[in-house]
Amino acid sequence: MFNFFHKKRTPEKLFFGTDIHCHILPGIDDGSPDVKTSVELVGRMIPWGIGRIIASPHVTYGTFPNTPEIADAAMHELHDALQNVPDAPVISHSAENRIDELFMQNLENNTLMTLPDNYLLIENSFIQEPWNLDQMVFDLLVKGYKPIMAHPERYAYYYGKKDRYKDLHNAGLLFQINLLSLAGAYGVAEKKIAEYLIDESLVDFVGTDLHRVRHADAIDSYLASKDYVRHRTALDGRVLNDSLSD
Repeated sequence: MFNFFHKKRTPEKLFFGTDIHCHILPGIDDGSPDVKTSVELVGRMIPWGIGRIIASPHVTYGTFPNTPEIADAAMHELHDALQNVPDAPVISHSAENRIDELFMQNLENNTLMTLPDNYLLIENSFIQEPWNLDQMVFDLLVKGYKPIMAHPERYAYYYGKKDRYKDLHNAGLLFQINLLSLAGAYGVAEKKIAEYLIDESLVDFVGTDLHRVRHADAIDSYLASKDYVRHRTALDGRVLNDSLSD
């Protein structure tokens, strides 16, 4: 007699313990709206094996003009709320820096919020590539930054010219893909391109890009999937998340 009831797979832990891209600081961008939600999101990350979170609030001209002072205040508020949470991760912050007018001002004023070791998470517009991206990457490298492009698999204007990924990576621009892309949470195209970047050895970091509870639900389901096992096998030992200094 056939058994039509299949045992539900248990979510596995992530193959890295440091998340460099998430929006769990309360009330300062389009991620967590308040401390209560932030605590819930952090609580969802603990079973994934995340022991260190470097939050990355958006910094964008006109929309989220976050400063170190704004991000620090939100981070300290979250720290206070996590005091009694068992196994709470160590939380700090950098930023997800959109390449725009505000980015240029922060670059000139030396006020960019960086990751440890002078890594710098940057984000393209979703409409078109910045006209001066090649020069920007070169200038950042000359200044001692190590630029990381956030979720390159989400910029549709690259889909028809995949060689652009290789050109940018060869020029020194590192790539960070999203777990949510690998989970198929954005769509088929994003997942396909993220897998292409893995196959081409173009992935340097992985981030959750966690904004809200439904994202955590999607990641839970993904960590219980065969896709996750396949992706983990391809990426384990190849990403730099846990190499960042304290």
